[in-house]
Amino acid sequence: MTTAWVKSERQLDRERLRKTRGRRSASIATASTIVVLVLIVTIATNAPGWPRVQETFFNPQEFMKSLPDIWDGFLLNVKIFLIAEPLILILGLLVALARGLKAPVFFPLRALAVAYVDIFRGVPTILLVYLIGFGLPALRLQGIPSDPVPLGIIALTLSYGAYVAEVFRSGIDSIHPSQVAAARSLGLGHGKTMRFVVLPQAVRRVVPPLLNDFISLQKDTALVATIGAVEALRQAQIHAAKSFNYTPYLVAALLFIMLTVPMARFTDYLSARTQRRRGQ
Repeated sequence: MTTAWVKSERQLDRERLRKTRGRRSASIATASTIVVLVLIVTIATNAPGWPRVQETFFNPQEFMKSLPDIWDGFLLNVKIFLIAEPLILILGLLVALARGLKAPVFFPLRALAVAYVDIFRGVPTILLVYLIGFGLPALRLQGIPSDPVPLGIIALTLSYGAYVAEVFRSGIDSIHPSQVAAARSLGLGHGKTMRFVVLPQAVRRVVPPLLNDFISLQKDTALVATIGAVEALRQAQIHAAKSFNYTPYLVAALLFIMLTVPMARFTDYLSARTQRRRGQ
C-alpha cells in the first residue's frame, strides 16, 4: 500500500509566499510600464513639432490607403523568408560539417568552407545583394535567373549561411568528447556518430541562436527592394513618393513587427526552457 505524498505546511507557506511576491512584482512592473508610456506620449504630443510629425507619419487616410498594397508586398517578404530559411539551414549545416572533417584528404574541402565563412561574413548583406542581383545576370550564363526575387534569395542564403554555419559548428563543438568516444567504442563510424549522437544534441542546443538569426533574416528580406523586387518596403516607397507622406513606412514597419515580435518571444521561451533543463 502506497501513501500519497502530502505537502508540508512549510512547503505550502513557501508556495504562497512565491505567489504573493509574483503578483506584487507583476503589479509593480505593470504600473511602472504604464507610467513610462504615459510619460513618453505626453512628452511627444506636447512637443512643438508634434502636429507636423502626426500629419507626416501618423496619417490615418494614408495608412488605410497604402495598407493593401504594402500587405501584398509583405507577403512576398514572407515568401522569400520561407524559401531562404531551409536553404540556409542546409547550407550552414553542410559547411559546419565540412569544417569538422579532420582527415588530411579533406583539407581542400575544409579550406573552402573556412574561406566561404570568412568571405561571406565579412561582406555586408546589402552589398552582397547588389553583387548577386546585378553581377550574376551580367554574366549572361545559361540558367542564371534575371528575376530579382530568386537573385535576392541566393544572396540572403549565401550571407546567412555563413553565420548559421558558425552557429552549427559551435553547437557541435559544445558536445563533450566523451560522447564521441562512447559512440566510437560501440563501433560507430564518424558519419553515424555525427548523425545519431552529436547532431541531435547539437541542434537542440543551437535552436535559440538560430531563431535569432532568422528574426534578422525576416527583416533583411526588405533588402531585395534594392534590386527591384516589389515587396513591402518598395510598396511603401512608391506610396510615399506619390503622397510625400511617410505613413506608408510606418505601415511596413508595423507588419514586420507583427511577425518578428512573436518569434522573439518564442526564442526567449526556448532559451528559458533550456536553462531550466540545465538546472540554471
